[in-house]
Amino acid sequence: MDGLPGDGFPPGQRFSVAEYMRRSALLVQALLGTLLGGAGSLRAGEPTRSATRPRMSAEAARGMLARVFGVGEMATLAAVSEALAVLDLAVESVGRFPENLLLRALESVRTSAKAQLDSKLEGETTLRRVWEVVDLVLATLKGEIRHGIPFDERGFDAIDDYDCREWLRLNGASESSLNSGFIRALYDLGFAYEDGDPSRMRISAAQALRGTVRSFFTYRGSFFWAMQAGMGDVVFGPLYEVLRRRGVHFEFFHRLTRARLPAPSKLGVGESPYVEALEFDVQARLKDPSGYRPLIDVGGLPCWPATPLWEQLEDGATLKAEGRQFESHSDTRCVAKRELRVGEDFDFVVLGIGLGAVPHVCADFVERDARWRDMVSNVKGVATQAFQVWLHASPHDLGWPDDRAINLSGFVEPFDTWADMRHLLPMERWAHPPRGLGYFCNVLPEIDWEHLDPNEARRLREDPAATAARLSEIRAEPGYEGRKRAQVRSNSVRFLEHDLKHLWPKVLDGSNRFRWDLLASAIEGSERCSGPAGPERFDTQFWTANVNPSDRYTLSLPGTSKYRISPLDPTYDNLSICGDWTDAGFNAGCVEAAVISGRLAAHAISRAPALSDIIGYDHP
Repeated sequence: MDGLPGDGFPPGQRFSVAEYMRRSALLVQALLGTLLGGAGSLRAGEPTRSATRPRMSAEAARGMLARVFGVGEMATLAAVSEALAVLDLAVESVGRFPENLLLRALESVRTSAKAQLDSKLEGETTLRRVWEVVDLVLATLKGEIRHGIPFDERGFDAIDDYDCREWLRLNGASESSLNSGFIRALYDLGFAYEDGDPSRMRISAAQALRGTVRSFFTYRGSFFWAMQAGMGDVVFGPLYEVLRRRGVHFEFFHRLTRARLPAPSKLGVGESPYVEALEFDVQARLKDPSGYRPLIDVGGLPCWPATPLWEQLEDGATLKAEGRQFESHSDTRCVAKRELRVGEDFDFVVLGIGLGAVPHVCADFVERDARWRDMVSNVKGVATQAFQVWLHASPHDLGWPDDRAINLSGFVEPFDTWADMRHLLPMERWAHPPRGLGYFCNVLPEIDWEHLDPNEARRLREDPAATAARLSEIRAEPGYEGRKRAQVRSNSVRFLEHDLKHLWPKVLDGSNRFRWDLLASAIEGSERCSGPAGPERFDTQFWTANVNPSDRYTLSLPGTSKYRISPLDPTYDNLSICGDWTDAGFNAGCVEAAVISGRLAAHAISRAPALSDIIGYDHP
């Protein structure tokens, strides 16, 4: 679609399931046009034949459908193309045709096109991938019709109980399409592996479908946009600066330990429960009473540093020498306790913490409120791992087919997703700039599923309570965070030595070993080979194990949307919640979901913005 991210849509335009279906039918037309040898392109804003055709009566349309699709398999691709134009009209007017007639039409298009294209697809990887997407979109259209999604007030949430692949299989998608790179990437990009188990790929069909149609049919200008610095610096930094200029007061180095509810006996008859107090550990005191200044200047851009600015803290040198980890769940050291009380220190609370921290911070809620117990039991997070490498060569130099920037998923474990981020190098102010920068990430299993006894693995997979208990035991072990970080380092080195060659063949030397001298280091001089050698050189790079409760990625597991609580929920008199774990109409782990949730929390407080003005919020 034309425009830029953030541009408004035309007045009154709100995407509906029926509109998504119409665009899906047009997408099938465009993709089959590619397979037929035509251009196959279609811009979302262009008028189509169905958009310019006069509206046909239901009787005439039914007759046309019956005539085109009632003759069995279509003998030519031209006939398939003509049938698609009729199908476009039928999908646009879904609800005016018998369901079985539309389903027969979709199946007729699929089987006839596949029969005509079989020989053309043989050995043609690119065309086969196009066909797999066609097959998946046709299965999606069938499922939307069979499940009555356009007419269900729940919208896509009507199929939330299904796993995405399960639902597509029920609606006729082939096994080759279900195992395609497109589907693997859908799961990989969403870290959609329950409990980090690589054998349990699971994502809600509702959210997978909602996310896919939003991505395909509502993006502006480009499918992906590359941020010109880290997300903390181009998204969160500006938000912080704007809020501070508007008078918001920030208290850093305060660790929330409890959101306290009053004893039930303190509530009057008919009085709603409320947050009575907030309890904090004060992790450090500031030298300057006017407040902590968190951002540093990097080439004119205000940025978040990777470590605290110790010089602004009282006894900062001592705290640094002690190895204080203010963001670590297990580092509970503090210099003081602090309690804020309702009516004295606050009136209203917006709880914007990570999902994993809820059981620790909101124990009162979980103990007294069955909905909160259900939420923390069913809406799960997963640990993730990532590493970044700076290189003296570009991916193209190392054997990648072309020199364009790439985002890739659906690769191998333990790092199935790669983003080419070399456009950030000018912002990093290197004395001797590298030529390549690669980010790699994936799920980080907390249970060693690969080496677990098969009977024990089966027991855990069949018993969610046993899995939760095992995870709690693992996370409570001393040194857990350090061990997981060491595991990510080991995974990264192994990946570089054994897997990266499939993407970049020239990373190997004449002895088929990884060329460690390719890694650039900020501590080295102009000589390329100075600094550590061999695998030890990886220690000059970056890697992370995201295992802290607030760091875990929120999953969109089948059947769990009903357990999410909305920021609009009025149960607690002075509380709203926000985050990508709430019920915000787009229930996935992403910045967009968090922003929608935050705007809903604002509406809960002030009735502004209006719900209709919250882009992406499409609940009834």
